Amino acid sequence: MRRAKIIIAALTALWLLSACSSKKYFEPEKSLSASFATHALNGKIVDLTRSGATLHDGRYIGKAGESRFALGEGYRYLNENESYVLAGNEEGVLKIIDKSSGEPVRAVAFHIPIIAASIENGLVAYILQDNTFGVYEIEGNRKLLESKSERTLAIDTRAAAPIFVGALVVVPTLDGKLIIVDPHNSENAKAVYISSEENFNNVIYLKRFGNFLVAATPKKLVVLGAGGKREYGANISEVAVGNDALYLFTKEGEIIKLNGALQPMARKKFRFAHYSAAAAFGGKVFALDQKGSLIVLSADLDRYKIYDVGDVNNPPLIIGKLLYKDGKVIELAKLGYQ
Repeated sequence: MRRAKIIIAALTALWLLSACSSKKYFEPEKSLSASFATHALNGKIVDLTRSGATLHDGRYIGKAGESRFALGEGYRYLNENESYVLAGNEEGVLKIIDKSSGEPVRAVAFHIPIIAASIENGLVAYILQDNTFGVYEIEGNRKLLESKSERTLAIDTRAAAPIFVGALVVVPTLDGKLIIVDPHNSENAKAVYISSEENFNNVIYLKRFGNFLVAATPKKLVVLGAGGKREYGANISEVAVGNDALYLFTKEGEIIKLNGALQPMARKKFRFAHYSAAAAFGGKVFALDQKGSLIVLSADLDRYKIYDVGDVNNPPLIIGKLLYKDGKVIELAKLGYQ
């Protein structure tokens, strides 16, 4: 019931934003076909996380593409590493699955649905729906730490997962903070506040960028490094790290290239574009508009081509170099800007 209220609140807000009769859409003068880089997905996506997706038959889409085995009835994909897959269900059970056999090695009952989780070096960092976070040790079958941050009633469903940085764990909470903690010495935990909106303030992006940490909520982008904290305010649709730069995609249709000091290096605006997925790699930047225009730009945002991939009817997902959209898989590396 708690999760249902959160999802209903999120969906209602998104519907209100999109239902306005005066909303205008991006309409490119010219677009190309991406059929040469497109093939059918072997399944239907029924659930998304920032790290992957769950298919209707219980298999998942992760870093290596579609899996060979199913997660089990009622389970959704959360994350993975080289050896294990993490899956959770509505009852708050975390299943840790051996990727070589497809069999679970642990089933941990948290009793509250898991929003996001990550695994590294035998440790699982997790965030629960009530904004409880912690670190679980697989070998010892025990919680090394657990704490609860301020509860929030409505979140952006693109919740970022925790990351491991050396001996530290960085947890992106649902109320707009980063908790940086050594799981073996939690007394020295540090909280970094990103923004303080009442709702839809959770961290939606978290990644390392060289010696920096990059994090974003729907209203603010933050970079943490040796020089302290730098902030950049915007109405954020997406964030991508690649090509030795940060790329910020705004709800006003602008794409901004930033350096590690959050200084703008280049800008490009596509009027009325509403970005639903984005990526940056291989000297290119990719931005998918909600009406099906896939914009491929050069790293400096100076050149671009637009491909028509059809209206976005369900939330899309970019994993690695692949875009998953409405039953299609689009190989982004095959698309160019010139």
